[in-house]
Amino acid sequence: MQLLPAQANHRGIVAMSLAMSLFIANDALVKYVSASLPAAQLVFIRGLFATSVLLLAAIATGALRPAIATTAWQQLTQRPVLLRAGLDAIATMAYLSALFQLPIANASAINLAAPTFIALYAAMVWKERVQAARWVAIGAGFAGVLLIVQPAADGFNAWSLVCLFATVLQAARDLVTRRIALAVPSILITLATSCAVVLLTGPLSLIQGWAPIEQRHLALLATASLFLSAAYFLVIVAMRTGDMSLIAPFRYSSLLFALLIGWLVWNDIPNLLSWAGITLIVLAGLAMLHIGRPAR
Repeated sequence: MQLLPAQANHRGIVAMSLAMSLFIANDALVKYVSASLPAAQLVFIRGLFATSVLLLAAIATGALRPAIATTAWQQLTQRPVLLRAGLDAIATMAYLSALFQLPIANASAINLAAPTFIALYAAMVWKERVQAARWVAIGAGFAGVLLIVQPAADGFNAWSLVCLFATVLQAARDLVTRRIALAVPSILITLATSCAVVLLTGPLSLIQGWAPIEQRHLALLATASLFLSAAYFLVIVAMRTGDMSLIAPFRYSSLLFALLIGWLVWNDIPNLLSWAGITLIVLAGLAMLHIGRPAR
């Protein structure tokens, strides 16, 4: 059944917000493990767990059954699917490498530049109608991000630029997602992405070298893979549903989760400018929701 525009937007917003909370939970777990394991090794191990989970999910939901008999391989090897998987694999490695060297809130805040790139592209290339008020809300949200990142402070270093590079790749990934045919199940797109991460980080882990693995590391990475798998799927659902320029800014919700976890786990306490940024981001998100409602 086809959703009405308002229903599609609501579904996309909920999916995006939930995905962001799961991404931050995943980030927190891998950042914690990164104190004991090299980056490529832990991302590779987490990727193996995630790929296994997604493969089982694809089988359980029947997504592979008709595809195996007819067009499974064709769906998984479509150019947009492969391009999305490649972009996400590189973005994942770049982002996590930066995350391990930055406070989780700083990395998350830099990552929130993605909606600006997406909304700009959607308006200029796909000719999506973006109201002036929505542009103001997007700008306010990005200003809030800058208040939290505080580029002049010590927290903004070379790793922040790596994080920004990952953000640009993630925006490109989301744009490519919109070019994938709706006939391709979201779970298969997610599975292809997870496989790409494993293929990239496997060789990198051999170059970096491996460290001894404890059972608690495996347990934490397995849990992270569950969070990550669900988040991957929800992002795809969000980006294939509703008005792209409305849904994308709800990535800002991830910053609230990151600040909370940073305080609880690493005792990172935001300063006054950071709290001002949080306020701007929350207000911008509420404004986006209000602007996106149809007039009565």
